[in-house]
Amino acid sequence: MKKALISCSFKLAAVAVAVASPFAVHAAPEEIDYLLPAPPTLPAFAPWMIAQQRGYYADENIKVNFVLGKGGVDVAKQIGAGNAVIGGAIGDTPIIVRANGVPVKAVAVLGAGSLSSLAVKKNGPIKSVSDLKGKTVTVISYSDTTYYALLGTLKKYNLSKNDVSIQAAGPAGVWQLFAAGKSEGMAATPDWLVDADEATNGNAEYLKLDKPFNSMAQAIIASDETIKKNPDLIKRLVRATLRGMQDVMKDPKSAAATYAQAAPAFKGKEEKLERILRLYNQYVYADQKVLGQMDTARLAEVQKFYVSEGIVSKAAPLTDLYTNQFVGVER
Repeated sequence: MKKALISCSFKLAAVAVAVASPFAVHAAPEEIDYLLPAPPTLPAFAPWMIAQQRGYYADENIKVNFVLGKGGVDVAKQIGAGNAVIGGAIGDTPIIVRANGVPVKAVAVLGAGSLSSLAVKKNGPIKSVSDLKGKTVTVISYSDTTYYALLGTLKKYNLSKNDVSIQAAGPAGVWQLFAAGKSEGMAATPDWLVDADEATNGNAEYLKLDKPFNSMAQAIIASDETIKKNPDLIKRLVRATLRGMQDVMKDPKSAAATYAQAAPAFKGKEEKLERILRLYNQYVYADQKVLGQMDTARLAEVQKFYVSEGIVSKAAPLTDLYTNQFVGVER
């Protein structure tokens, strides 16, 4: 009788596990707010939108709500304050905010190049950064890291922010003012370059720099607390986003079609989107040895500039600014 009871107990336990396991597998997705420094419908955020549209976040059992911030520095401050668990900025951003006591790190960098570069008119008078003295240059905002990257570029040519008129114009105005002839240059991402090029009948291009300032690509940033207490969530978010980036790199035409599904305003503009994504592949994403990995030497060089210019008061240990523990796309 005892044996029969034991046998029955095991059978009941097995049935209980069989019934319970489907619920464990299909647990409700973890819902999070993902702060972005500019509107998520900008092609700059194609890896994120593609990851969302193709179900890569869902594959990681995450429901992502994209929320608009006010530039990369603002995003970092919000994350540091605990108002969101993760967000987008540039690889440089932790250098700036750490100096002000904001405890965030870059947990992945989307590419080995710079997110923005200096754009000018092809047929205009600006042939070198030095020619910008006394001229107007547009940026998205004074709180976005692309502004500091512009200062770094000017410094390479012995110019300061006082030598040019830098106008914060927002994500649309940054290229619209340039296209309208109200600025001679702009700190432009590839999507803004293409917008300006179309608006000027093919008269916009990146200025070739013999002394480039090595700012960084877009980064995924998280707080020290979240990295410590919930590393699995960060790993899943990074992995899904890098899958989106990898899709852009492998097949920009297909990626453009998916992006247009995620952002209906771009329906019918797939050729333009493909052109933009190919520029991202060329100038931003290319040549990264490990997908998502921070280039420590580059980070150190950028921080040295920020300290020398008084943008930040002192250098932080590099390990306070990033971690490579989450990079890669393997599941």
